[in-house]
Amino acid sequence: MLHFDSDYMETAHPSILEKFISINFEKNSSYGFDVYSDSAAEKIRKECNCKNALVKFLVGGTQTNKVAIDALIDSYEAVIAASSGHIAAHEAGAIEACGHKVITLEGEHGKLKAETLERYMETFLADETCEHMAQPAVVYISYPTEYGTVYSKDELTCLKNACEKYSLKLYIDGARLGYGLACEGCDVCLSFLASVADAFYIGGTKVGAMIGEALVIPEPSEVKKLFTQMKRHGAVLAKGWIAGVQFDTLFTDGLYFEIAKNAVDTAMYMRDGLKRLSYEFYLDSPTNQQFIIVSDEKLDYIKDKVGYSFWEKTKDGNNVIRLVTSWATEKSQVDELLNLLK
Repeated sequence: MLHFDSDYMETAHPSILEKFISINFEKNSSYGFDVYSDSAAEKIRKECNCKNALVKFLVGGTQTNKVAIDALIDSYEAVIAASSGHIAAHEAGAIEACGHKVITLEGEHGKLKAETLERYMETFLADETCEHMAQPAVVYISYPTEYGTVYSKDELTCLKNACEKYSLKLYIDGARLGYGLACEGCDVCLSFLASVADAFYIGGTKVGAMIGEALVIPEPSEVKKLFTQMKRHGAVLAKGWIAGVQFDTLFTDGLYFEIAKNAVDTAMYMRDGLKRLSYEFYLDSPTNQQFIIVSDEKLDYIKDKVGYSFWEKTKDGNNVIRLVTSWATEKSQVDELLNLLK
């Protein structure tokens, strides 16, 4: 069976596995206070051009979102997100469990627009009873979005300006960050993200790591007692070097960006092949997530042959499915997929 279900189905990049084997019997300090975590954090600071950034390694995306948002804002404050945002749709109320209401606004193919944010804030502040409501304090976006779309530098700048206008913080979920940075036409880099975001994370789980996300706080004074916050949320890994080793490897000699590019290259190869087969695309995604529309008959034919994610039904009764490539996807696997979809 072919698998295009998600981008974290493989264990880890071979370089990471080799590194683990080579240090297997080393004794390392616990809780992330080890030489590998220190080295990885320094490499990330250098890549972000942010020498004072606080960098901590966590296990997964939901955990990282929960810790970061709870550390950024007070207990009575709320988060604004697109309705398709991961924290709103697929995290089982993790943010609300911390006491933070998630306020959802309509997005455009997953992207939250600055003008939408401004309209909401103007309406909120004009309400004489707004003191009775959860107070918006941070804006959550994903890069790339859940629809595989990416924000341009101009869009992020406008969003940041809107956040500053209303004293909101900007937090970026980077679960698939590598794939966004690797796509054609991307004019954003890590150093730019560090200049506009109050916090963001660099996804490892979906981009070559066994587990792990790197949370980056460009200005450490934005949060208090981050390690204690992590501990409170059960997010401190005793064997912290397991995450440190992985990010130290990924950020050596540009490996993170190199393997991310493979996912985008194979996705574009897939997209070209699907176009030749006259498939209709639900939207235009330049990243490793591709969304196509298929009939019930075609879906029934491939369901036991291809792993995919069902997205939604179209108005005319067809099906939107998502096909995802990863750092490990090979063109030969895409060829097999295209042959099945003929």
